Order: sequence, then C-alpha cells, then structure tokens
Amino acid sequence: MAQNGPVVSVRWQDETLFILDQTRLPNEIIIEKQAEVQQIWESIKKLKVRGAPAIGVAGAYGLVVAMKEKTDLGRDAFIAELQRQADYLDSARPTAVNLSWALEKVCARAVSSRAGNGLELYAEIRNEAEAIHHEDIQLCRSIGEHGVSLIREGCGILTHCNAGRLATSEYGTATAPMYLAHKRGINFRVYSDESRPLLQGSRLTAWELLQAGIDVTTITDNMAAYVMSQGLVDLVIVGTDRVAANGDVANKIGTLGVAVLADYFNIPFYVACPASTVDLATGSGDDIVIEERDPGEVTMIGTQRIAPEGVKVKNPAFDVTPHELVSGFITDRGIIYPPYNAKLRDTFGAE
Repeated sequence: MAQNGPVVSVRWQDETLFILDQTRLPNEIIIEKQAEVQQIWESIKKLKVRGAPAIGVAGAYGLVVAMKEKTDLGRDAFIAELQRQADYLDSARPTAVNLSWALEKVCARAVSSRAGNGLELYAEIRNEAEAIHHEDIQLCRSIGEHGVSLIREGCGILTHCNAGRLATSEYGTATAPMYLAHKRGINFRVYSDESRPLLQGSRLTAWELLQAGIDVTTITDNMAAYVMSQGLVDLVIVGTDRVAANGDVANKIGTLGVAVLADYFNIPFYVACPASTVDLATGSGDDIVIEERDPGEVTMIGTQRIAPEGVKVKNPAFDVTPHELVSGFITDRGIIYPPYNAKLRDTFGAE
C-alpha cells in the first residue's frame, strides 16, 4: 500500500484496515492489509502492531473487520457474535489495558444503540472504532502540550522501549512532548535504551526520532547507569501499558531498572499516558497480569542463536514500577503528581 506522509502504525482507509509491520523495521517498511480477524489477532500477538494505544485502535478496527460479513444477523445474534470476537481479540495481549478498554467500548456502543439489525449495528461499531482512533490522536497531542514544559534547552532525556508515534495513532505518548519541543526549536538530546529482547528502543524509537530530525543516541540497556552517572540525563520519560489505581506502572521489561537508577541519581522519572491506560479497577501493580513470551525472543536474534540450546529462559514482557518511583504522570488532562490514589481517581474516575 502506498503511504503518504509520515509512517503510521494503524491506518483505516476505504473500510479496510492496514497495519505497519513493526517487526520489519528499521530495515523494511511493510504495510499489510488485514483481511480477517485471525490475521489481526496474529498481528497483535506477534507485535506487528504494538504499544498500548495502537493495539487498542487495532483491536477496535479488528471487531469491525470481524463483523463486516455478519450484517445479515439480527440484533441479538450480532451482539453475541461481537462479544465472542471481542473475547478472542482480547486474548492476544493480556497486560496492556487499552486493548480490553477499546473492545469494551465498541461492544458497549452496540448494546446501547437502538439499531435493530446487523447492518445498522455494523455502522455503529465502525463509527465507534473511528472515534477511538481520532480520540487517540487528540489525547497524544494533549499529552505533548502538557509535557513540553518539562523539556528545557540543552537537556538530556532518556526513554525506554517505544512509546512513540509507532505505538499510537500519532505523536506518541512519551515522545509527544519531544516532538512538540523539537517543533518549537528547543534543543535537546534523547538517549534511547535499545530495550532487549526485541530492541524496540533501537529499532523503533531511534528510527522514528531520527526520521523527525531529533538528536537521538541509542544505548544498550546496561549503559543507562553510566550515562546517568555522567550527568547526561536530566529527565526520564517513558510510556506505560497499564497504570493501577495506586499509581503503580506496568511497562516494557527494564522500565523498573530505569526507575531505580533515576531515583538513585535524583533524576525526575515521568510516565506519559492517556486516560485509556489508567485502570482504576486494578488496585495495584500486584494485580496486573504480566505476559510471558516465547523463550526464542531471548535465545535468538533473528536466525542467530545467542544462548546455548536447552538453557532455561524467563521472558516477561513487562515489569511493574512502584508508584513511589514515579515523579509524575503526563496525561492528556495535565501532569498529575502524588498522592496518586486520590488524584488519579479524581481525574479519571468519571470514565
């Protein structure tokens, strides 16, 4: 598919879903048409589309794709099938709350609608998916507007994994303040952890920031302490896949280590997130299900084995950073500072 303008993670065009295969970056830009719901499930599971907001948008459109050929069903049968497909898509990634949030919103739109048949219900869920997509763009822009004041002339920013435009519909979450600061002519530098084992920081974040003309340096994960010790980092901004009610944060594995280092070196550690990532129904990080992934992601790089055959492997995709290590949340509604239990509920409790 031809791509006009900046590369985006998810595109909905002419009633068709297209996903950028992020497993092929930075060497190839491959945009795949998603013809059926099973393909979308695989794209989410295999990280062709990744990042909490982006998989939420992909999941919402996935329901539209799943129900496109079901418009001959009556209302009750359509809604039952819609929920079945939502449960199926939700099984692709358990940790990021945006996926279940988006699927629930689409299903709720159908249930609350007065539409009396499958054709009318299909129009309702398509409109809801498009609304979720457009809302994500606006939320990320608002995150940037609220967070840009944290970026000072000449400062160094460290980020982990990819919470950029590739992880969202546009702008990103952690990178949104960076894009706006760059646009406003503020000079700063970014250190992007490579983010083992799938290298989203070096493959994706460094690639997209470089494309935007932002000063970015890739470092391996175990270099973060050294870079901080040299006074090169003034600020850490990361994204998140789920924020618990008490402010605990689930994000890409390695985020906890960055937070501990930032605390040791007295560097502010901020988490950027839209409202859809705040999960007030989850009390603390102890209640968050951590996805375990294929051991081959650790023992192999591409087709090259880097660990002995038969070695035991642990491969959690995420870790939980306790709220005590979080300086603040950069949200679409402003920057939220401790105490988080009350402030998160006051800010997002009406959702």
